[in-house]
Amino acid sequence: MTSELSARTRSLAVATTEIERHVAGRGWDSEIAVFSLVRTSQILTTSPQLVHELPAGAGEDPEHLTSIEQDGLPEAGTLEDLLAQLAWPETVDGAAIVVERMVVPPEAEAQMPQDPDEGLAFLMAHPARQDVRIAVGVLRTGETWCALRSRANDSDDAVGGGPDAVPGLAQALSATLA
Repeated sequence: MTSELSARTRSLAVATTEIERHVAGRGWDSEIAVFSLVRTSQILTTSPQLVHELPAGAGEDPEHLTSIEQDGLPEAGTLEDLLAQLAWPETVDGAAIVVERMVVPPEAEAQMPQDPDEGLAFLMAHPARQDVRIAVGVLRTGETWCALRSRANDSDDAVGGGPDAVPGLAQALSATLA
């Protein structure tokens, strides 16, 4: 993370990266995980007893975010279908999602068979295939952050990140806050 980020974006970057690390603890081939993001200071206003469960000083930082994993996600055949079913109350400042995807170079996509079953088999066997875990966090105020980990470089210090690494997913997740 660079010092040019606003305090709010830095807070989102930290929360999104922590979420990715949390999900990474489950290992690869995990289900989609969804989190609400709430300002820690707001949580402590309504539940001051939680101060002992949070990092030291978290409640003093007005931008610090607490993530809350969502259980009981609705049934959905695709990521798009899941996102279309999500909505957040105004008390939620943002949301995050963690998904795993397979990526191949563009030239491999161009060679992929049209039949879905054959295409999947082609991609699964492709030597340049990379498995990645993508964590995307968004805030109602418009900030976004993406944390990415590849299976080939599976360590916390190899997690990359940026505000616009996966813009389509960030935009779709932002739409759940509208």
